[in-house]
Amino acid sequence: MSQRTKSPRPGASPIRARAAVLAAGLGVSVALGAGVAVAAETVLDSASSTTASSVKAQAEAQAKAAAKAEKAAADAKKTAAAEKAAAAQKAAAAKKAAARPAAAAKSAASWVDPVSGYTLSARFNQAGGMWAAKHSGQDFAVPSGTKVVAAHGGTVVKAGGNGAGDGPAYGNAVVIRHGNGTYSQYAHLSRIEVKVGQVVTTGRRIALSGNTGNSSGPHLHFEIRTTPDYGSAVDPVAFLRSKGVSV
Repeated sequence: MSQRTKSPRPGASPIRARAAVLAAGLGVSVALGAGVAVAAETVLDSASSTTASSVKAQAEAQAKAAAKAEKAAADAKKTAAAEKAAAAQKAAAAKKAAARPAAAAKSAASWVDPVSGYTLSARFNQAGGMWAAKHSGQDFAVPSGTKVVAAHGGTVVKAGGNGAGDGPAYGNAVVIRHGNGTYSQYAHLSRIEVKVGQVVTTGRRIALSGNTGNSSGPHLHFEIRTTPDYGSAVDPVAFLRSKGVSV
């Protein structure tokens, strides 16, 4: 009598059950591994982005610091240049101020020709029919309108027509009193540009030459006197040369 073999029930086999468990576990592991990989990649990307941002920020900060330092250096250089210019200007002003009294003293001490571009004509003490007595000064032949200057600094004591009080022969005239006790006289003028009491410096324009009064042609009649009046004249050429003027 033959025997019938019994077929095992589905799911009852231990081997099949173990295989199912292993398959499930493998699936979980694969899923877990993939998740970990994705997470790791995300972390790396985030770290890389953070690092790049940090480097960029640092570079920008350094650039700003460099620009600020450069501006500060330029400002300092500009300030130093301005201070140097101001100091130079101040030193120049001080030098000029210091030189002014010396220049004034030199001007006060010096004598100059009363006109320029002249030719010496009638001399001091020269005799002739032009004068009642001998010639009382030195004539400087120049065109009418030539600038006449103070031969030395002083105060105007006479100015006007009629020889400023010395007579019509002198025409328009000026007399200046000087600090050394002498007087200078300028005559035959076409125009007078100073007045009595006015203080003038050496070389200051006082008149224009002319041909007024008893004159045979345009010239400046120049005298050096010991008083402001006619009759006290000394040789003006010798006097000027004693003062260092090349007449």
